[in-house]
Amino acid sequence: MKKLLGALVLMLSSSLACAAEGGFPLEHAPDRINNLVALQNGARLFVNYCLNCHSASSMRYNRLKDIGLTDVQIRDNLLFTGEKVGDLMTIAMAPKDAKAWFGAAPPDLSVIARAKSSHAGTGADYIYTYLRAYYRDTSKATGWNNLVFPNVGMPHVLWERQGPRELTTTTYHPAHAEAPAEGAKPAAGHGKAWEKVTTVYDVNGIATSKTEALTGYMGGERVETRFTSKDPVRTAAFDNDVGDLVAFMSYIAEPAQRERTRLGVWVLLFLAIFAVIAWRLNAVFWKDIK
Repeated sequence: MKKLLGALVLMLSSSLACAAEGGFPLEHAPDRINNLVALQNGARLFVNYCLNCHSASSMRYNRLKDIGLTDVQIRDNLLFTGEKVGDLMTIAMAPKDAKAWFGAAPPDLSVIARAKSSHAGTGADYIYTYLRAYYRDTSKATGWNNLVFPNVGMPHVLWERQGPRELTTTTYHPAHAEAPAEGAKPAAGHGKAWEKVTTVYDVNGIATSKTEALTGYMGGERVETRFTSKDPVRTAAFDNDVGDLVAFMSYIAEPAQRERTRLGVWVLLFLAIFAVIAWRLNAVFWKDIK
């Protein structure tokens, strides 16, 4: 039995280690699930930028009253095409048409903040990093690429809010070996001759590369990325908006989580008090029994 448990633990740890080696590292999303102002701003951004192509068919507009909005505010600010406050957050675009236009139907976002959870981070971390990892790339059909999701089919719908910026990627790999894909973490290599390839994607998505030979390099294969914003104030405001949007998407993935957390504190407190009472009652009951 011990050998079986040991083997299971080894297999699990090995699989997690292998999985952790791939993919772009996720940044931690700000925790704003209890910030009503952030959730309301996130709802506005979601309806204006996401709900055109993506639905949230498990969520009703009137549930937004839980984040402090009234029926009048919902109707005047979040409903634009004749929906009712009690309607589901769906879209008019048919999945068949979406597949014909985009190659695949945009996924429903009702529980995306839970579906994207993994060993690398929460679903909120994934969405937060993904929305901030877009860069211009003229080699792609949409003109955009993404470090978290290379060759993504969705364009950067929030680009006007983020402002222009450049991406610089620096790849270290053995000479004459194919460089790894953008956003992927390469495996370790042992080539004798190494080179560094620096690629800059300017604000228009035009890439320029420079290759340098490395002497005595012992660092292994790796990819470094760096964004340079041309409007830092605008970019900071965009990052704040993305944090609000992610908070709202986390909320719709489980609208009852705020209430669940609040009740959980009282339940744990009750159990703690009950445990003390039960412990003392047990002592009184058995004190005369030997």
